[in-house]
Amino acid sequence: MLNLEDIAGHPALHRYVQAQSLALIRIYEESPRLASIFATQQRWLMGHVGLAMHFRRDPHDRSKELTVSRFIEVVHQHAVASRNTADAFIKEMLHYHVAEYVSGGDGRTHPLQPTAVTVQTFTGWVLAHLQTLDQLDGADRLARFLERPEMVARLQPLVADGLLSSKPVREPNQTFSLFIWLNNGGIVMDWLMSGIDPDHAGLDRIPTSVVSIGDFARWLKLSRTHLARKLRAAENLGSIGWLGQRGHSVMWVSKTFYQEYMTVQAAKLAIVDAAFDACFPQSAAR
Repeated sequence: MLNLEDIAGHPALHRYVQAQSLALIRIYEESPRLASIFATQQRWLMGHVGLAMHFRRDPHDRSKELTVSRFIEVVHQHAVASRNTADAFIKEMLHYHVAEYVSGGDGRTHPLQPTAVTVQTFTGWVLAHLQTLDQLDGADRLARFLERPEMVARLQPLVADGLLSSKPVREPNQTFSLFIWLNNGGIVMDWLMSGIDPDHAGLDRIPTSVVSIGDFARWLKLSRTHLARKLRAAENLGSIGWLGQRGHSVMWVSKTFYQEYMTVQAAKLAIVDAAFDACFPQSAAR
């Protein structure tokens, strides 16, 4: 099993995380509506809470069912969001068919469940991270998981526990924090980092593939004004800039911002690996 330090110190981490970022971007492109539902870190964590509650349900114990009231309470207990925000989130999940009421409910508790498409999309997220871990140490996590994909029901709650208790994930440094409150902020950072030449990762100003803010905003289905405001805030922190005229030349990210991103990725990968090791104890890295 790889810990955060092992992952963060791996000499090829940036190359493998770049491939992971591209895989996550493909998931976004295939399911933009679903992906945009989990557009900020707060919503992403609420999504993990809901999935974990679903997978931990006990059909013989109604106190463990995923219901609106229980979801709101758990989100509040973990200080992920206010009760009102959690209530609005779960209503949106139902409206966009990310979640649905379980058929045959008694009409009072209204148990919920994620739709099959939601579980499938999350499984894609798991596969991307397992592939990265395998590249780091040459193990065969992905193949083992694909032999028993139903194990997502055991693995995801452990991942959720890890994310909720992880300081690097929940309290990242300043520029990462700036973007995680932006709609689609995670995919914004994935896109920025995916366009970096890994050989340039040691530079103080690392060139990306982004030139046009307008094109970037349209692809993300974001307000150009809102995105530009966030980028300007990041620029004021010294975290991004342009090699020439703003908006008409290649954007760069600072080494510090890049390292913030990689630290969070390493923390997430370590959480996924710990969860995988608990579910597949014979799959220790060779």
